[in-house]
Amino acid sequence: MAVAGSQVRLASDEWPPFVSAALPDNGLSGAYTAAVFARGGSGASIDYFPWKRTMEVGMNDPRFAGLLAFWRTPQRETQCHFSAPIGSTMTVLAFLREAPVFASALRDLRSVRIGTVAGYSNGEEFDSLVRRGVLQVQEGVNDETNLRKLLSKRFDAMVIERRVLRYLLASPRFTRAERERVASAENLFHERAVHICFQRTPAGQAQQRAFNEAAREIDLSRFEREYLRRLESDRPTVN
Repeated sequence: MAVAGSQVRLASDEWPPFVSAALPDNGLSGAYTAAVFARGGSGASIDYFPWKRTMEVGMNDPRFAGLLAFWRTPQRETQCHFSAPIGSTMTVLAFLREAPVFASALRDLRSVRIGTVAGYSNGEEFDSLVRRGVLQVQEGVNDETNLRKLLSKRFDAMVIERRVLRYLLASPRFTRAERERVASAENLFHERAVHICFQRTPAGQAQQRAFNEAAREIDLSRFEREYLRRLESDRPTVN
């Protein structure tokens, strides 16, 4: 990993409950990352940027070791040394209950206006259909902005991680009436892990190997359950 006692600097965007400066220990994946680094005798800090800036800084700025939380894709394999998983995710298709979207496969969405976040990977099949022009997407800056656009019917549906959707809708920034308008389908995507993208350098590869070795000592599934249980118990009830 890093030299014992040193501080590892990582880049991320706000993506609660996985990574967020507003959550205990920088969110679920932030907390797990810090715990793994601590097991190796190092500290970890996270600087927050918009997502495209996160990728630029995390991959190229020598002051940073990498970025999180990143989905693996064949293209990204050439850009990163990927860590062991630091979180499990499930992408869903969100839509309005008054205008439901039915699909048994992603191809069935060819006539649907879909909101996505610029720079996010939504799985190899979805990304390929977008590149080939089969699916039509409208890119936004983040999930919360897209959720606002969905509620105002700027598009028909949006792709979003399941826990992120639940977290956003449960926040006081959305009313009960707004929460009750949103539904989601979970049958179109597969569960995917998120990772740290260590820089594609010899130092980044060394950090990746050391991180992965330390991560063997901390059970991610148990860590996720315990963190989310604490988060839920500490969260105020909203109307």
